[in-house]
Amino acid sequence: MNKILGILGAGHLGQQIAHYAIEDNHYDKVVFFDDFTQESIVNGHQVIGKTEDVLPSFSKKKISHLMTGVGYKHMDVRAKFYNTYKNEIPFATIIHSSCWVDPTAKIGKGVVIYPNSTIDSHAVIKNNVLLNIGCTIAHNTIIESHCFLSPRVALAGFVTIDEQTILGINCTVIDNITITSKSQVGAGAVVVKDLVKKGVYIGVPAKLISE
Repeated sequence: MNKILGILGAGHLGQQIAHYAIEDNHYDKVVFFDDFTQESIVNGHQVIGKTEDVLPSFSKKKISHLMTGVGYKHMDVRAKFYNTYKNEIPFATIIHSSCWVDPTAKIGKGVVIYPNSTIDSHAVIKNNVLLNIGCTIAHNTIIESHCFLSPRVALAGFVTIDEQTILGINCTVIDNITITSKSQVGAGAVVVKDLVKKGVYIGVPAKLISE
């Protein structure tokens, strides 16, 4: 059986994942499931149905693996899709060949790691996480499920990022920090203490601006 990746969502993020899946030789073919597009072909890949068609498509061997292609503006939807299908269909894990991942690091299911990222020793990246271009995850750091890291996020050692957190481009987190679930840290922010309240944080040092 060919390796055929089904991506939930044919928008820009889904298209990026499709590009890496094919161009970096992870999958033989990519297809989309999308509840909104009227197109039958998106960026060269077929749209073979809506999200309700995922399980029938898997049973008919139209896909071998699944991945969430929903962006950071819909974090609850990302988590819902993963939790709906995680026990039904194998989720893909795509780590670009330009990345460096220490052998002791643990990478979960449904994870996408974009080019030139570095994952240090004993780091843990749990399920359905996306790391954009050039992220650095230092030793013993844990990223819980369904998080979204923008380009060039830098996490020092012994950091914990709780579920459904968004880290903005060029965000930096110093060592031994915990960021609570469903938080959003803005572009260029520097986190120097635990973020214990769910909300939006910006600045140097990062401060809560809304809950």
